[in-house]
Amino acid sequence: MMVGGASRAVFRSLAKDRRAGMRSSSLTFVLTFSLAALVSLMTVASSFAEGLPDALAKAYQTNPQLNAERARQRGTDENVPQALAGYRPQIVASLGSGLQAVRNLLPDNTIQTATLRPWTIGVTVTQSLFNGFKTANSVRIAEFQVMSGREALRNVGQGVLLDAVTAYMNVLANKALYEAQRTNVQVLREIQATTKKRLDAGDVTPTDTAQAEARLNRGLADLNAAEVALGISKELYTQVIGEAPSVLTAASPVDRLAPVTQVASIDTANHEHPAILGAGYDVDVAQTSIKLAEGSLLPQVSVQASASRSVQTDSSLTTSASDQASVLGQVSVPIYDGGTAASQTRQAKELTSQSRLVLEQVRNQSRTAVVSAWISNEGTKIALSAAESEVRAAEVALQGVRREAQGGQRTTIDVLNAQQDLTNARSRQIMAQRDRVIASYTLLSAVGRLDVHTLNLNTPDYLPDVHYHQVRDAWHGLRTPSGQ
Repeated sequence: MMVGGASRAVFRSLAKDRRAGMRSSSLTFVLTFSLAALVSLMTVASSFAEGLPDALAKAYQTNPQLNAERARQRGTDENVPQALAGYRPQIVASLGSGLQAVRNLLPDNTIQTATLRPWTIGVTVTQSLFNGFKTANSVRIAEFQVMSGREALRNVGQGVLLDAVTAYMNVLANKALYEAQRTNVQVLREIQATTKKRLDAGDVTPTDTAQAEARLNRGLADLNAAEVALGISKELYTQVIGEAPSVLTAASPVDRLAPVTQVASIDTANHEHPAILGAGYDVDVAQTSIKLAEGSLLPQVSVQASASRSVQTDSSLTTSASDQASVLGQVSVPIYDGGTAASQTRQAKELTSQSRLVLEQVRNQSRTAVVSAWISNEGTKIALSAAESEVRAAEVALQGVRREAQGGQRTTIDVLNAQQDLTNARSRQIMAQRDRVIASYTLLSAVGRLDVHTLNLNTPDYLPDVHYHQVRDAWHGLRTPSGQ
């Protein structure tokens, strides 16, 4: 039984309780008609209702946290073309112009003066042939960073979907709690009115009336608290989902999508959870960074070609223009750099050790999360079953206490206590139903399967590799694939 079904069961049970304790047939008719009208309205509204999968799809499309993480990942994609630029030639064009005054003293002691307007234009092309494998290792690091970023994006997506499930179920549960408290207040008003009539008839004492009034005020306070909680949960729903909740329908657990045993859940998390996979890619980044640092100790080979034309740049005034072209090869071998490269290599090795330890830590945390989620999920099944049994027993007890009170065998406080016990039992049942659904989604998140594909949501999946391939081999262009 889900939260929506529980609400209807609560209404039917409360209606039965009221009819059992009422003496006025006209009042019974009015309440029965009101309940029938409420059920009719709920039936009409169900055609415009929003289910949990619809809410999850909206959150997946519009959640700002998730969209911000997607933008971050697109920025990470650009590390790859930046690294690949090391394979490509670097072309630089230059142009210079100005005004130059010349005064030359010649050997015959004559003075030669002139005003020049020099200008120079040239182009230089530089191509790296070997740089100690720095470019190759930089490309590998960038690609590992992209893979790690994708797992981070998937992990954020899981968190957003779990937040959406929690927000949805909180609204659903708080609405049911509000309706239960509202019905409880109505019943307490009837008990208070009946007690006053019995006081006027001399059947009870003023103490019974005071007890009924006190319990009514407690019910009003509980109703106010439920209304406040409902308002807060609706606002949190709007924040996570992107729009205010409408008519929400009952949700079901997703145990069928999770592994069937705790051991299988732990094994699945080790192979599929994005946090573990991302930490594994971070180890790859750190290991490759060692090779990148060691590349500074290897020779560097490059070739440079240039062409230029200079006009009126000769201050001796013997040449009016000069054209030059050259092709130069350069080999540089590092001998001693003050220990910078050695320090960077040692640093990279230590960071690699750190990343391995972080990976082990993430695995341990994931295992703890899976076991906790599994235990919690199993516990909610027992809690829900107990809560349902408690409600059934409390309903029977209330009916019996009311009949006994009519025969003078029970007091007003006994009826009030039985009514409060039933209200508390229904509240616990509603919260148990909420916890049951959330726990099943939490387990799915703990094993790394809380995603669009597994849930089969009716929304296009965001594919980060599409943007990656759009920019990976781009040689030029300032606009992003989105046109910005």
